[in-house]
Amino acid sequence: MTATPPRQSGHLFGRGSWPEVSRIGDILRTETVGGALLLGAAVLALVWANSPWSAGYQDLVALRVGPHALHLDLTLAQWAADGLLAIFFFVAGLELKREFVAGDLRDPRRAVMPVAAAVGGMTAPALIYTAINAGTAGGALSGWAVPTATDIAFALAVLAVISTHLPAALRTFLLTLAVVDDLLAILIIAVFYTSSLHLLPLAAALLPLGLFAVLVQRRVRSWWLLLPLAAATWALVHASGIHATVAGVLLGFMVPVLRRGGADGPGLAEHFEHRWRPLSSGFAVPVFAFFAAGVSVAGAGGLGETLRDPVTIGIVAGLVLGKCVGVLGSTWLVQRFTRATLGDGVSWWDVVGLSLLAGIGFTVSLLIGELAFGVGSEKDEHARIGILAGSLISALLATVVLRARNRHYRQLCAAEERDTDADGIPDFWDDDTVRR
Repeated sequence: MTATPPRQSGHLFGRGSWPEVSRIGDILRTETVGGALLLGAAVLALVWANSPWSAGYQDLVALRVGPHALHLDLTLAQWAADGLLAIFFFVAGLELKREFVAGDLRDPRRAVMPVAAAVGGMTAPALIYTAINAGTAGGALSGWAVPTATDIAFALAVLAVISTHLPAALRTFLLTLAVVDDLLAILIIAVFYTSSLHLLPLAAALLPLGLFAVLVQRRVRSWWLLLPLAAATWALVHASGIHATVAGVLLGFMVPVLRRGGADGPGLAEHFEHRWRPLSSGFAVPVFAFFAAGVSVAGAGGLGETLRDPVTIGIVAGLVLGKCVGVLGSTWLVQRFTRATLGDGVSWWDVVGLSLLAGIGFTVSLLIGELAFGVGSEKDEHARIGILAGSLISALLATVVLRARNRHYRQLCAAEERDTDADGIPDFWDDDTVRR
């Protein structure tokens, strides 16, 4: 018997359309593999940095490569943060544009909840960190944005480790929350962590960016044309003083989502995302994690001193408490003012679990920590330990909450995957109103 779909307008966690659910499922599988590689790279860096051979790790991190004449003689750690993460943000730009142009979030009623949750999930940690460090000297307040970011790959790796089967509505919410979170993070980096601005290279970056936009709008896919333009845009944005990862988002926003003439099938943004997401998740982010996560506890002044530092305390409190309060509170306010109900099979305990999971801040948090305090400074070392500790605590708390509901999730997933007519589309989405 085919399940009758609920009316989506009155639900905060509706399942969404089948094409969107199927696409998000493919994305999450890629991100889960990337999350496992990220975890492995972070553990390797931590072990190496605290081993008798730690000097070799520090030498590798500080190794400089690149042309000096172009001011690109950067350390390997800088190449990972400025270069490889530009790929990560390019994919985030593609995903964000697609969500709001052709995805379920083009409907304002669907967009309001993950956007509000992302804003709340960044505001509360920033306020908590600021309150803890308000009277602290030495530039501690510059790290207010460190606990605001959510790492979707890390979060999905945790879900894979604990073998939790989240239903479609919760998976969609988690991904869209992280995508909006990434956009807000790059805006924070561009606005608040640009120490000096050089207008000439910034203006010059508009030329290759404009040519890139013209070519992709004409649906040109030739890598030998697009990659040099993308590299030139990145290099000029880097020279301008704005963090080079901003170039990745701008390039992603230039790519058209819809096919020309409204034809069916994936657009150029989805094509690029399919090509670049494995490189982002499987290489760029794990390599950045390897160079950023290798903090020496002894070099940071010892664990006791580190854990007493208001910077560390503020980051841990922001990730664990701030993220949970911000995401959960914003979702509750949306429900309160819209008078919507939670989707079928979803309870507030599920929202608590996802809110705790959002406290796993790793990739972008490490990047912001480096920008706020300077790579290798004592506060940067303390910030990295705070990020690792806060993410670990959030992961453990989320595990407790979500594992308690895992039997229920399995039942929901089994119902969503049932395909009695073997047409490749689960019975729930066989109805045309939810298939589109």
